[in-house]
Amino acid sequence: MKILMASSEAVPFAKTGGLADAVSALSLALAKIGHEIKIVLPRYYNINRSELTQLEGEMGVPVGGGEEWSAVYTTELPGSPKKNPVAVYFIDHEQFFGRDGIYGVPWEPDFLDNPRRFTFFCRAVFQVCRKIGWYPDVLHAHDWPAALVPVFLKYGEKQRDFSKTVSALTIHNLGYQGVYNKDNFHYTNLGWDVFYNAGFDDWNMMNFLKAGLNAADKLNTVSPNYARETQTSIHGFRLDGVLRYRSADYLGILNGIDTNVWNPQKDKFIPKTYGIKDMSGKADAKAALQETFGLPPNPDVPVVGMITRLTEQKGVGEVFGPAYGSAWSICRDMNLQVVLLGSGEPWCENEIKSLSYRLSNFKAHIGYSEKESHLIEAGSDFFLMPSRYEPCGLNQMYSLAYGTLPIVRNTGGLADTVQNFNEETGAGTGFMFDDLTPSAIYNTVGWAVWAYYNRRSQIEAMRITGMKHSFSWEKSAKKYIEMYEAACAVR
Repeated sequence: MKILMASSEAVPFAKTGGLADAVSALSLALAKIGHEIKIVLPRYYNINRSELTQLEGEMGVPVGGGEEWSAVYTTELPGSPKKNPVAVYFIDHEQFFGRDGIYGVPWEPDFLDNPRRFTFFCRAVFQVCRKIGWYPDVLHAHDWPAALVPVFLKYGEKQRDFSKTVSALTIHNLGYQGVYNKDNFHYTNLGWDVFYNAGFDDWNMMNFLKAGLNAADKLNTVSPNYARETQTSIHGFRLDGVLRYRSADYLGILNGIDTNVWNPQKDKFIPKTYGIKDMSGKADAKAALQETFGLPPNPDVPVVGMITRLTEQKGVGEVFGPAYGSAWSICRDMNLQVVLLGSGEPWCENEIKSLSYRLSNFKAHIGYSEKESHLIEAGSDFFLMPSRYEPCGLNQMYSLAYGTLPIVRNTGGLADTVQNFNEETGAGTGFMFDDLTPSAIYNTVGWAVWAYYNRRSQIEAMRITGMKHSFSWEKSAKKYIEMYEAACAVR
């Protein structure tokens, strides 16, 4: 099949979260199966033109009653199969994308012209296809910045050059929908009848994702459990009604992980590689982790790791909230060590710095480091993810691959990938709690620490069970192909 991925992010070119990893990894997995894959991205300021190849001539994009002109650059996605490389095309529009930040910057988290920027991007996707003379079987859009792609396909492009093309839209995080003043709608060049028929209207505002969910031929999100949760009022972010209405075309497909990057048997960032048959490298990683974060070098004390964005979604209030968060009590009452790598809300960063100063067994590095993230996954005994909601989650799967037992809330993709510890049988791959409260987090961490000291043989068996799980993208890619084929069958 000929499949085009339309996304605002893809590693290694642009990334703010798991969306970028998923788009590139899925593209590579599909290409390895034999499908022809192309990705279209904006060319942001940080993407160096000198490393790309420019296509001849500029490209006109019909928006706002006229045209915007842009250049188009291309390259191959790193890691592509030699016989079937994934081509990446970049929309080069200096006014819209020649700036720091993908969606915003610290002093302007959501650029005022984002509705125009991504309306232009979605229109440009079709023009790129025309420019290169390549018309896909499937247009696969990812999250709200690309959600107008299925809208433009259904309300215009389908009647022209894309009559045989179907669309799919993946929700990576329903909490971000692209809701803006409807005065921006005129820039789409669509009629106001489409505004209401396509479902743009959201309390007299313009909702990109809602329109995409109504227009796309097939919908999916990144785990089966999150697909169920998003059809409820608790996790549906006011779009649960739309998703229930489209439930026959909506499914959950669990993300995979890149086993070439996240694999303890070939990881270049840890002191010594290891696997199921020889786990000694994990002890070396633990010693290196303790040294890196300035913790006492004690192999017998359990280490709890965290790598997270310090935002409300990740449950950081219940862990680090001043005067009520559980972190202080956990470190004071339990014989353990805690390490954290992350950045986000200023109040949370300040509280973490304070805890790191006051507690001898809690250390944190504010920011992000690829090397330290691998060291935390390999050197920790447990990995804490108290998410308020989690569409899929990747770190819990990384943890399982490295023999690190997740401590997670029973939600979204966490529930699909972690099996709760059974004290009677020793079965399971982690420790789970239901309610997002400081006491629930405290008690579950305490349960894991208790098992570490009192059920060590069961802990070791759980490590091996987790490492035997396969979270490769090959399985996920086959399910995406089934979704594409179902959309084409309806066509």
